[in-house]
Amino acid sequence: MRSDAVKKGIEKAPARSLLRADGLTDEDFEKPFIGIANSWNEVVPGHIHLNELAEAVKEGITEAGGKPFTFGVPALCDGIAMGHNGMRFSLISREVISDCCEVMVEGHAFDGWVGVTNCDKVTPGMLMAAGRMNVPAIMLTGGAMEVGKDGNEDLDLQSVFEALGEYSAGKVDEKHVINIECKACPGRGSCSGLFTANTMACLTETIGMSLTGCATSIATDKRKLDIARETGRKIVELAKKNIKPRDIVNKASFRNAIRVDMAIGGSTNTALHIPAISKDFGTPVSLDDFDEISRQVPHITSLRPAGPYSIADLDSAGGIPAVLNRLIDVLEDTPTVNGKSVKEIAASSEVSNGEIIRSSDNPFHKQGGIAVLKGNLAPEGSVIKQAAVSAEMMKFSGTAKVFDSEDEATDAIVSGAIVPGDVVVIRYEGPKGAPGMPEMLSPTSLIIGRGLGDSVALITDGRFSGASRGGAIGHVSPEAYEGGPIAAVRNGDIIDIDIPARSLNVRLSDGEINERLAKVKRIEREVTGVQKKYRKLVTNGANGAYLE
Repeated sequence: MRSDAVKKGIEKAPARSLLRADGLTDEDFEKPFIGIANSWNEVVPGHIHLNELAEAVKEGITEAGGKPFTFGVPALCDGIAMGHNGMRFSLISREVISDCCEVMVEGHAFDGWVGVTNCDKVTPGMLMAAGRMNVPAIMLTGGAMEVGKDGNEDLDLQSVFEALGEYSAGKVDEKHVINIECKACPGRGSCSGLFTANTMACLTETIGMSLTGCATSIATDKRKLDIARETGRKIVELAKKNIKPRDIVNKASFRNAIRVDMAIGGSTNTALHIPAISKDFGTPVSLDDFDEISRQVPHITSLRPAGPYSIADLDSAGGIPAVLNRLIDVLEDTPTVNGKSVKEIAASSEVSNGEIIRSSDNPFHKQGGIAVLKGNLAPEGSVIKQAAVSAEMMKFSGTAKVFDSEDEATDAIVSGAIVPGDVVVIRYEGPKGAPGMPEMLSPTSLIIGRGLGDSVALITDGRFSGASRGGAIGHVSPEAYEGGPIAAVRNGDIIDIDIPARSLNVRLSDGEINERLAKVKRIEREVTGVQKKYRKLVTNGANGAYLE
């Protein structure tokens, strides 16, 4: 076993001595050493209960004959970080989390490890570490929070942001906003819609790195503790058999994940995370895979922000196994940590509500949830959640109003300077330019809240929250900071968006774009510390903001 490096032989007496200080006995030195990467903290609602899950994992490890060791991993709440400088650290945290897991697991020669995770960057970061280290591993996602309620109306974090948009338009008063604020997020768990955290939980189960049912069992469901305990037992089995992440996950696994992503209408952030994770597994997928699969797999469940349902609704309809059942004819058969293949899980599952999870011949939309757009404004690609776009915005031409920061754009929207027919262009907010590629939930929600969702588009080299909806196109690559065409756009230019044709263009010739780019003075923001290191290493959105 790997842990023999710290516990076997007379020469390891110093290490054993320190481990005895932890309370280990001679008997413990014969057991597999299992690390538990626990992202619990008292800041992120999706993580405030993870200590309980980690304890259940420990129980399962102990029952199966392993020795558990818990260690901490940071987690950042995108909703709390939204709209200020903190959001520039959110995507950066994915790599920090991945490095933390690698340092602890490799540094202590664990035989296996469990990632106790939940929110937006934590699950991708842990998966990246799993692929990179290739040490037996399982992920345990902590589950969604319950839906907020205002009478018969379902609420979530998106409701609060959009209430602010209504307030800025004079449609509601401050009392209404505070009422929504107090009811939208009722307690523990990741935000209840199909935002990034829950999307990544669903895709983690799809690629076979979490137990069946883990993705959609909500945080307050007793099943979550049962799944945690079984996760502990299962990781000991995997460690004893030396079944590694790369034995389970391959390129077909990631293509299955994209199929499920398209079917459920997941967050556009998956177009960053899945390519990055796949690179660390040594089987890279790209935006081209997203585009290909999006044209083939219909959107068969409509969860918020695209539709009316929550993660709890998806769970009651059968969860990810039921989605796999609907997609069984297009899935590639791949292993999972359950010991069953994806198609075996799909075949043994049923859909209990045919309206929440529709069949492929009766979809909500004929194509998948995400579309990849290219053109002279995004030669390497851009992404939009087309499942959350109205029919009026599927083809749209508008007048550019250009901003070199999210704050400038937000001020313009709030002031009423953005009117029907505009295309809001926010640049220098990409991985290098921001740095950190912040989410743009504030401006997109303000546009929706002000009633402009069917008449105003937004494009950016930054990214969007999984809660964003409407004509919001992100990840425009190359980004402005690296001299991409988005840096050449000026106020008054006409931008053409054609989602069915997968195109994003500004009405300028190549010569005009190049002439303008030659005169552009790049926006430089002073950076220090982790941002400085990140800027030097990060690639653009089309490449998953992966650190090369």
